[in-house]
Amino acid sequence: MKLTMLGTGNSAMMPVYGCSCEACRLAMNDSQLKREKTSAYIEHDGQILLLDANAPDLLTRFPAGTINTILVTHYHMDHVHSLFDLRWGVGEPIPVISPDDPSGCDDLYKHSGLLDFSQRALPFQSFTWQDIRVTPLPLTHSKLCLGYAFEWNGHCLAYLTDTNGLPDETRAWLVARHVEWIITDCNYPPIECEETRLAKNHNDIHQVVQIAKDCQPGHLGLAHVSHDTINWLNHHQHTLPHAIQLLSDGQEITL
Repeated sequence: MKLTMLGTGNSAMMPVYGCSCEACRLAMNDSQLKREKTSAYIEHDGQILLLDANAPDLLTRFPAGTINTILVTHYHMDHVHSLFDLRWGVGEPIPVISPDDPSGCDDLYKHSGLLDFSQRALPFQSFTWQDIRVTPLPLTHSKLCLGYAFEWNGHCLAYLTDTNGLPDETRAWLVARHVEWIITDCNYPPIECEETRLAKNHNDIHQVVQIAKDCQPGHLGLAHVSHDTINWLNHHQHTLPHAIQLLSDGQEITL
């Protein structure tokens, strides 16, 4: 089982349009530092499972017939906009498993085309993709949002974006297991005012450190990062617990 990060940035990506901060300047001059919107895919037994659909090269990167299933974390446009192109394709229907959000995004349900939205992911109701056990985990966001844990052959990886901290029941689920990898949202550098931090829709550095402390994963990978977060990490990453690391576009994690 291998997970590949298609993107690791937030919706502004990197470099941010019109920005001349240090992180954006570096990304303009080094393609390896550029960041697309956060999404990923899993390869297992010759099959591909997409985690959200927002990669700019999605239709060319995954030729017709290669996408087995799509898991949607939530229906904000920056996580599903490639579905609007993919739906007009020709071929076998592609299952899209998503939170039970009755509004979805724009007219995706009404004009679904190639996409089959009939299966809903429900919190803690596990299902199987290939021989991998997939468990939807509730997250804290402005729209109904789920993370997904993948358990296979004694290994466990949790993909948790977008979220502001973790709900108690999700934290308890993770604490009860040996999780090798948590991949999670880190949109903000440290926000010192707790009231301000909790009013956001995404994690800051303090919340990520708390997740690492509570859940004790082998590794915690930072995704959905902003240029502000990168600027902070460029000068302070050495202060973080050893398990926490910044992910990059194209990075592979194999279990």
